[in-house]
Amino acid sequence: MSALAGAIAAVVALVAYLMPPTPPPPPQSDTVVPAPAPQSLSPDPVAPRHAPPTPRPSPESSTPQPPSPTRVVPVSPPPLSTVRPGGCDEAAAALTAYRRNAGTVRSSQAAAAQQTYRDLMGAVLDAQGAVGAKISRLAAEFQELNFRLTGMTGGDPNQVIADINTDVAELNRLCGSI
Repeated sequence: MSALAGAIAAVVALVAYLMPPTPPPPPQSDTVVPAPAPQSLSPDPVAPRHAPPTPRPSPESSTPQPPSPTRVVPVSPPPLSTVRPGGCDEAAAALTAYRRNAGTVRSSQAAAAQQTYRDLMGAVLDAQGAVGAKISRLAAEFQELNFRLTGMTGGDPNQVIADINTDVAELNRLCGSI
């Protein structure tokens, strides 16, 4: 028997939860009810004295009416597709700075490659998954470019630049075009 009572209580609770709330009763207007005029106790019963009527403000002008309830429609958030993966903005800034600062002299190219390596290592901290792996690979390639431009390792820097360009194109695809 108690299981049946529990089920009924659950149904009643569900119905009470799903029912819309009852609207509050309409506000009572503050109307002024005139009190009867006091009668004088004068000996002249024929002519009772009444005070001249005084103008009373209307209830609408003395008390503002509350606004009628309106339904609030929630604003939906923008779609999530507009959010770029973590690290993309930092990587884009690092690559833009490299293009701006590299110049044509090997020493300035090496310094720009070293700075880009540092910036990309900072960007990889915010990145995850394939984007993080691609940024990490680009950082290693910029470090290798710096080594080749400064003569620390042998090899053609243009080989590394070709690899960088390929990986930048892939990062653009992963990040939605940097």
